[in-house]
This record gives sequence, C-alpha cells and structure tokens, in this order.
Amino acid sequence: MSTLVDYDDAVARYDTVIGIEVHVELGTVTKMFDGAPAGFGEEPNTSVTPVSLGLPGSLPVVNGKAVEYAIRIGLALNCSIAETCRFARKNYFYPDVPKNFQTSQYDEPIAYEGWVDVELDDGSIFRVEIERAHMEEDAGKNTHIGGSDGRIHGAEYSLVDYNRAGIPLVEIVTKPITGAGARAPEVARAYVQTLRDLFRALEVSEARMERGNVRADVNVSIRPTPQSPLGTRTETKNVNSFRSVERAVRYEVSRQAGVLDDGIAIVQETRHWHEDTGTTAAGRVKSDAEDYRYFPEPDLVPIAPDRAWVEEIRASLPELPAARRRRLQGEWGYADAEMRDVVNAGAVELIETTIAAGASPAAARKWWMGELARTAKQQEVELAELPVTPTQIGQLQKLVDDGRINDKLARQVLEGVLAGEGDPETVLVARGLEVVSDDAPLLEAIDAALAAQPDIAEKIRSGNLGPVGAIIGAVMKATRGQADAGRVRELLLERIQG
Repeated sequence: MSTLVDYDDAVARYDTVIGIEVHVELGTVTKMFDGAPAGFGEEPNTSVTPVSLGLPGSLPVVNGKAVEYAIRIGLALNCSIAETCRFARKNYFYPDVPKNFQTSQYDEPIAYEGWVDVELDDGSIFRVEIERAHMEEDAGKNTHIGGSDGRIHGAEYSLVDYNRAGIPLVEIVTKPITGAGARAPEVARAYVQTLRDLFRALEVSEARMERGNVRADVNVSIRPTPQSPLGTRTETKNVNSFRSVERAVRYEVSRQAGVLDDGIAIVQETRHWHEDTGTTAAGRVKSDAEDYRYFPEPDLVPIAPDRAWVEEIRASLPELPAARRRRLQGEWGYADAEMRDVVNAGAVELIETTIAAGASPAAARKWWMGELARTAKQQEVELAELPVTPTQIGQLQKLVDDGRINDKLARQVLEGVLAGEGDPETVLVARGLEVVSDDAPLLEAIDAALAAQPDIAEKIRSGNLGPVGAIIGAVMKATRGQADAGRVRELLLERIQG
C-alpha cells in the first residue's frame, strides 16, 4: 500500500478534478413504475408488487408525479428539458436488483446541459456545470449478517429487502469539475449541500441524508497540470453526509498522489467510504457504460413532456435557496459574515423557525450559533441533530424576555432541555430556576452582603461606585444566580443612599 501524501503537498504537485453523481429519492406516494407504496421503515418485503420484483408478465407504468418532480429539478438546475426522452435497461446482476436490470435513462435523459452556482465558506461563488439529470429506480437493500463491518466479506449470510426496489430516483451528474485546486473538497461539500437545500425548497424529497434520501458518489482524479489529460478516476460510492463528501475528496487526493509517486497506475474502480477511519477501500473494478449493455426499455413508451406543461412547472417553482437566503439576510439584518456562518452551520431553517416561534433574529442567532453550536461541535453532530427544537428555543427566549430568567439561568434551562428533561417551562419549574422577583429576599441578601463587608457601604456613600459589583456578586451567589442583577443594583443604592 502506498504512503499517503500530505494533502497540501499533493495539491501543490497535482491538479485535482472531481465529478459528483447525486441520487435523490423522490417523495412520491408510490414507486416509479408500479403502485407499491414508496414509504420508509415498513416491515421487509411488504411494499412490493409483481412489478417491484420483476416477476414474469408484469408490466411497468411510469409515475407521472415522478416525471413532474424530475422536470422541477432540471429547471431549478438551469437545464434544458428534453422534448422527448426514453428509459433504458441497465443490465447488471446483484441480489438487490430483482429484475437483473435497472430501469434508468442513458443516452436520452429528461434534463441536460445545466449549471448551479454554489457559495463557498468565504462567500465566493463557484459554478458547477451539470451534464444531465435523469430518472431511474432504486435497488433493494442487502443486509449482511455476521462479520465485523456489515459488509459481505466475512458475513455468514445475507438478507434482501425489496421495499426500496423501484423507489423513484433522479440522478444528477456533473461535468468534470476543474479549476477548484486545493478547494476541491470544499466545492464538493458545498455542491452537495446546495442540491440538498434545492430538493427541500422544491418539495420533491425530504432529502434526509441520514435516511439515504440523498446519496453522493464522489469521483476523483489527479493529473500533473491543468493542461494534462484527465487522470484515471475512482468513484467513492454512497457517501451520505456533507462532511464525509469533503473528507472523501481529501483522502482520495492524498492516496492517489502516493500511488503515482510510487510509479503505480491508478485503477479505475469503485471504492467504499469508511466513516470511522476517514478512509476509502477498494470495491470492484469500475464498469464502463458498454459493460451495462444498455438498450431501450421495450415495455415503456418514450416520454414527451408537453412544452406548455413544462412552462407551467417553471412558473410554479418556489423561491430558490440562494435568493431566499439573500431575502432573509435583509429581513434579519445580519452582516455578510454572520449570514455565511449561519449558512455554513446549516442553521438557516432552524433560525427562521425560531424567529417564527417569537424570538428576535439577534436572539435566534445567539442561541443557535453560540451555545448550541458549541454543543454540536463537542458532540460531533450537526446542529439539526441536537435534541432541541426551534420552538423550544423560542420558548426559552420568551422566558428571558419576560424577565423570568436571565441569560445565565437560561443556559441551565437549555442544559435541561438537551438532557431530555422536557420543554423550557418544565425544566424551569423542576429545577427551580426562576429569577427572584420579590424585593424582600433580595434586600435580605443585600443586607447580609453589606454586613459581611461593612467598609463597602461607606465607600459607596462617598460616591465610589466601584465596590457595587462586589455586593451584587455576593447577592447573585447567595441566590444561586437567580437574582435580577439590575434590580439588585437599584435596591443596593436605595439602601445605602436613602
């Protein structure tokens, strides 16, 4: 095995070219070619029909809603929509493909020649050219029992669930992405994130990566200079998080540089991504198109989207994510750097929903980009994965706005919410954290603090307000931080000066 080359060294000596194939599961009620439900989480092999299983004599029928969703995606990616296109049989033999072929599109995709602009961490824009977006069906799911890593090697036996077989997919294929240089991993991550946001805005998919609704195959090759012919590529399959997309590109660049430095040729192959180690491992030698023996699907007629219908769909497209972010930034009053941080943290929807729940834009950003962002980083999870909702953050901020807790107590309430103790009101009551609003116990704590430090009262009477903080601090300590510091100051000065 070749030694990994330091990434910075690798990109200094080689030019990186990437290509990304993104598969999105469409959120239709039924499957691509039959009436079986396209749900999630059902008992294995219950959401199937003879068409799903490829039984003899069964005939497919195209799902019209899936075609509409594919056109929506194509238009949002600035693609041309084909006046006519057709399905093809992609022949390969795996247990999770019950027909021994996948119904897909090959030389006649429904959408082609598009582009999308992606925003990078520093606010710069990188344009990714789209080669095609085509419709196809998903395969079933293999589960390998036994062994140490859940893969077929070392397993005692395998089970196949065909519930997913036939789920509608759109696959979006980029042209070779060149010119990104050392930022290729960042471009790859930003591109997949842009598509995920687009799918959600178009309402064509839940686009939940943890469920496999969105999966990326990451192609990487390197070459001596940008003028050299394209190098041999590898394809890392089914990467399902933004962070992993970025890490997979970095790893493959370092690995391929080591292979070439050793005078060995890169093998065109599929590779598996290992999340735990941040590495890829060889899968199988990559097939070229001719190996799949594509030919037109004889059981399906060509699709010819009516031009008026296409324009109708175009007119119905919602505000797209980039335009929406610009609008929200203006409404929220965030600086460019602040909005970039929000976008990069995946917090736009979280903050928007928190504001809808009653929080101010400043307060919503403070919670999600402050305390919660630190917690997510410590736990190495995405913000949206934290066990707290925007509604709960809105409730928490209302407790602060109503004067029932201060910021310090609010953090304790949030700690309880994250620990699963209930919503903010429940945690507040259960932990007894409400601010002491009755003057009597505050005056009692002030008198105790002054008695413990008698010289301070004299200094304050003489006009030296510096020691006021010491008394307020003592009162806050005595009340476990539950006093209103502003009210304590007022009462203290009244006590001493009046």
